[in-house]
Amino acid sequence: MGAIILDPLAAIGRMVGGACRAVGGVALFALEAISHLFRPPFYGRLFWQSFIEVAWFSLPVVALTAVFTGMVLALQSYTGFARFNAQSAVASVVVISLVRELGPVLAALMVAGRIGASFAAVIGTMRVTDQIDALTTLSTNPMKYLVTPRLLAATLAMPLLVVVADVLGVMGGWLIGTFKLGFVSAAYLKSTFDFLETDDVVSGLVKAAVFGFIIALMGTWCGYNSKGGAQGVGNATTSAVVASSILILALDYVLTEIFFAQ
Repeated sequence: MGAIILDPLAAIGRMVGGACRAVGGVALFALEAISHLFRPPFYGRLFWQSFIEVAWFSLPVVALTAVFTGMVLALQSYTGFARFNAQSAVASVVVISLVRELGPVLAALMVAGRIGASFAAVIGTMRVTDQIDALTTLSTNPMKYLVTPRLLAATLAMPLLVVVADVLGVMGGWLIGTFKLGFVSAAYLKSTFDFLETDDVVSGLVKAAVFGFIIALMGTWCGYNSKGGAQGVGNATTSAVVASSILILALDYVLTEIFFAQ
């Protein structure tokens, strides 16, 4: 009888303990990587390679996502507001939704699926093939060489991607508003800019930087701690994408609470 009660409690305890160890491990990993930003040497070539990979090669998927999101948002907003004769609010809803929430979140989720998986796969392959140990043998700090440049690159690149996503998302809403829903172009654009505030843009860019850091952190951490050959690399890649996506959505709420809670 005691085993029936204690076994589930023991399992829950093991899960909680494992979660605490993982959180602590990630936090220490992040602190060590950040500390290398302030200590030479800095591998500029690796930083620019990672920056181009995040900012440039992720641009097509982020752009397409933003355009169609803006188009769908405008169409759905018009359908809902038409019930209350409030169609004039479509432009303001589209721009605020995109700049505050949908632009940063959707861009981050797309980048997590592409870049988080890439970072985990590259570093995980280096781990299981002992290339990381070889770096240590050559007196090269693996954290400084593999992790820090990627963290900095993703943190700086994500706000740029979100700016592009916001502009293209608003453009998608404008296209639907003017060519399908019958809005006057000048009036639609005026309503867009009248309702857009500096705080909206700043909050979206801060979210983008945080999300970029999280994507790179989880990708590099999962890859750095992978084991078990090819299967381990695959598991690390999956874990990086899943963990990044969950943390993006959770931190989106936290940051929204910080910026807009009354």
